[in-house]
Amino acid sequence: MSENLPNCPQCNCEYTYELGALLVCPECSHEWSAEDETNTDEVRVVKDASGNVLADGDTVTIVKDLKVKGSSTSVKVGTKVKNIRLISPVDGHDIDAKVDGFGSMYLKSSIVKKVL
Repeated sequence: MSENLPNCPQCNCEYTYELGALLVCPECSHEWSAEDETNTDEVRVVKDASGNVLADGDTVTIVKDLKVKGSSTSVKVGTKVKNIRLISPVDGHDIDAKVDGFGSMYLKSSIVKKVL
């Protein structure tokens, strides 16, 4: 190989290879864009409804009743959600979490408050 490819960002495997515009890890099957490697200085900051900075693993509470598609019940104000995971925004939703009684769902950071 004439060029040095970066290690896998997930498992740190050194045997990555190119597949079109993507880089691929043969051990964990993680795929990422080569452009992602050049934009590592950008850090996305996600804030809750009160302006507190959120991080992976935080515990938050819901500040607004949420209607859930396909369900006759809703997520009530004050529901505690543990161990959130920040994701790239999907239709404005930037948190992936498991809500007790509802399962896995995406949440918007603007409707949660960090438990301090």
